[in-house]
Amino acid sequence: MEEVEVVDKAIKEGKNKKTKRLNKETIKDEDIESEIVCNKKKQGKMDEHEKGRKRQMKDSKNKIESEVEQNKKDSRKRKIKEDDDAESKPKKHKGDKITKEEKKQLEEEKKWKWWEEENYEDGVKWKVLEHKGPYFAPPYEPLPDDVKFYYAGEPMKLSQATEEVATFYGKMLDHEYTTKEAFQKNFFHDWREVMTAEEHKKIKHLHKCDFSEIHKYFVDKNEARKALPKEEKQKLKKETEKIQEEFGYCILDGHQEKIGNFKTEPPGLFRGRGDHPKMGMLKKRIMPEDVIINCSKESKVPEPPAGHKWKEVRCDNTVTWLASWTENIQGSIKYIMLNPSSKLKGEKDWQKYEIARRLKDVVDKIRAQYRTDWKSREMKKRQRAVALYFIDKLALRAGNEKEEGETADTVGCCSLRVEHINLHSNLDGKENVVEFDFLGKDSIRYYNKVPVEREVFKNLRLFMENKDPADELFDRLTTTILNKHLQDLMDGLTAKVFRTYNASITLQQQLKELTSEDDNVAAKILSYNRANRAVALLCNHQRALPKTFEKSMQNLQTKISNKEEQLAEIKKELKKAKTNLKANKDEKSKKEVEKKKKLKERIEEQLMKLQVQATDKEENKQIALGTSKLNYLDPRITVAWCKKYGVPIEKVYNKTQRDKFAWAIAMADEDFEF
Repeated sequence: MEEVEVVDKAIKEGKNKKTKRLNKETIKDEDIESEIVCNKKKQGKMDEHEKGRKRQMKDSKNKIESEVEQNKKDSRKRKIKEDDDAESKPKKHKGDKITKEEKKQLEEEKKWKWWEEENYEDGVKWKVLEHKGPYFAPPYEPLPDDVKFYYAGEPMKLSQATEEVATFYGKMLDHEYTTKEAFQKNFFHDWREVMTAEEHKKIKHLHKCDFSEIHKYFVDKNEARKALPKEEKQKLKKETEKIQEEFGYCILDGHQEKIGNFKTEPPGLFRGRGDHPKMGMLKKRIMPEDVIINCSKESKVPEPPAGHKWKEVRCDNTVTWLASWTENIQGSIKYIMLNPSSKLKGEKDWQKYEIARRLKDVVDKIRAQYRTDWKSREMKKRQRAVALYFIDKLALRAGNEKEEGETADTVGCCSLRVEHINLHSNLDGKENVVEFDFLGKDSIRYYNKVPVEREVFKNLRLFMENKDPADELFDRLTTTILNKHLQDLMDGLTAKVFRTYNASITLQQQLKELTSEDDNVAAKILSYNRANRAVALLCNHQRALPKTFEKSMQNLQTKISNKEEQLAEIKKELKKAKTNLKANKDEKSKKEVEKKKKLKERIEEQLMKLQVQATDKEENKQIALGTSKLNYLDPRITVAWCKKYGVPIEKVYNKTQRDKFAWAIAMADEDFEF
């Protein structure tokens, strides 16, 4: 108390009028102002205290050193006793490098194992959701003064809005889209909508417009970007990473999750798939006033760009999107969603495959039912039964209802027209053949000749009677009617579930038939890709022949030829080494033979891998394996196959895919059955 009184008095009487508050129980000597003169008694007490503190520190230091030494001894003992035990490894210091395996392990430990937690009930997807909102496309940068637009051979200065839309067309000048009449017509119509009155009056014909300098400017700009020095590229990369860090992540129930598409689509010209009737139309710039934000009530609402405000802020935890807006071309809603590796996407995938697995318990009953309905007195039931047969047997998409002219002329099973099928009583030695020819999703052509059951063939003839080619084949059926019927047969069942079920079951069956335990990893991967190809063919997952296909195949064949030459050479060397061994019979000659044998085996393995790669490439040149692998095949089938046949999961799924299917990799063992 004597110390406290001295300090209080000094502070009150001090000329500097300090207002520092001191703790009356523990006051350290360094906190006391230098002008306070303490008495000798107090100083003596403090010296004793300091000596005691130093003794305590020394004792603690000795104790710690003793413990460290003991730990070292214990560590050495453990290492001798159990060398493979993880605890026996010496602790990493700050400067030590960690191995790839250790880094991988650390990453795995950080991952959110949401599949081990309880699910929310009543449709709740999350409880806390916080994010920064979308990242908007940067504002338009006007063209330099020396880049001209010409109309009827004369240079013409355009207003900023008109110039911006002109650059959209100029950038695409070397693309086949700009040669299509529909594209040109739609672009010119929308372009004239943004022109000033004076521009509108002058620019009347697209063929008189010259965008060549604009096109050259963007080509040169793109080439210059590619030619940037490494330092500049690194700088741009860091800027991109900075944007990713700020806008590319959200907090979901206390965990950081990656966002899939955090950027709004920049303005431009709509392309569409195939011959889309709206190609060339102007996609308008998305503004904050167009955007609905979704986040939790307790979280901080994202700040809109300066001078703007959001269209609306919601707190709906029954949906999985973070932001949404309506695009102007087709009036469809666009969403900002989480990355495929996130909990919300993973849960949705898991649920999708579990519903498909439940279908196998009732599929025989459903098939028996639709066979009975082929003979029903109600035309509605007959049409529904035949459509369901095609969806089940051919994995056709159901097809969605749409307004005429709104999208490209694509159809699904329920929206087939009479013109899309031909009936053949006999074709190529087969009876009751249905020939399909129509544009499916993304304007991809579906062409197939399929022998069908006699009742199906008879019904199709009945459905086509007295109809014109443009009339609907199933005129008493819609996707909604079909899905309502399926929902009555099994909870959660839709036409799409059949596609997932048949794709997954086909993969499982094909893997069992094609995989041999005696094959090496390369041959097993070929078997996997062949099984996947069977699914892609079933689902009509086609792709255009890659432009670089011929060149890459030539490069591969060159590698194979070089490897064959190496093999022929090493065989000669091995033969010569064996001859030397017979003649000399010494240890050196024996080692040389062993060395040549191992080299020959290694080259043979390398050659076989290249040959398998070439076969795989040729077989899949027009088949898109990725679509079915990511969307229709239960990943647990693949994981189980890898574990059963000793194939590293990295050989089948890349890093992104492994993150997406982390739940399946953790969950499935080698005995998993779909």
